[in-house]
Amino acid sequence: MLQDIIMVNRVTFRKSVQGFKNNWILIFTGLIYMAINIFAIIAVKTLLRGVLSILAGFIMLVVSSCLISNYLYLLFNIINYNKITMDDFKDGFGYFLRKIYGIFFIAWIGSYFLSAVLRMAGGNAILINRVVSIVVLVALNPLPETIYQKHYSSGESIRYALEFMEENWLNWLLPNVIFYLILYAITNTLIVGIFTTYLSIGYDFTIKRIGGYILGQALFSFSMIYRGHLFKLLSTSTRRKRRYMDKLYD
Repeated sequence: MLQDIIMVNRVTFRKSVQGFKNNWILIFTGLIYMAINIFAIIAVKTLLRGVLSILAGFIMLVVSSCLISNYLYLLFNIINYNKITMDDFKDGFGYFLRKIYGIFFIAWIGSYFLSAVLRMAGGNAILINRVVSIVVLVALNPLPETIYQKHYSSGESIRYALEFMEENWLNWLLPNVIFYLILYAITNTLIVGIFTTYLSIGYDFTIKRIGGYILGQALFSFSMIYRGHLFKLLSTSTRRKRRYMDKLYD
């Protein structure tokens, strides 16, 4: 098992370094996504007032889904072709939109039933909610990679992510936890969302904060590329196959 972990991460690290070197521009997508989010919020608050405000949540969900789709499509091209272009950026907003929106719909149904359980839980509601959030974050952690690397529907993607974690939990969680801890140490930001696509810079625009943000975005971008190559390797092989094909991976 230890040999397998070392081999898997050695191969993944080498591919990730090359992918990050050729696609470092991914670091700055976060600024674009933040700008789009801010513009969408301002537009929604300005245009949707009164009765129309009921549409605000739906529109912002679509915007979020488009941004996630765009980011995952860029990762798709980095992992599979080791390059991204402006056309990829333009095409990405709708590429995985239906699948992502379907997952959000399933999540909404799940949150509806969870809310009913929490109402009956009384004083234990907060604890139960936190436990469920942690379980979902861990169990469905490879869901973004499942979306852009596997040709499954929304429901099938959720099921596959669970099956993937059941078979590869140690190989997957070990490097991810390390990345999360380093990122937290550098940026004081804890990633608690499955579909995080960028780090928030906040309202502090000092040189130190901007430098820390760029460094954090660089580490976050590298970790997402790393996750993509790690998922591709683990999801297309078994421990026995990797043991006998070690030379082929090199």
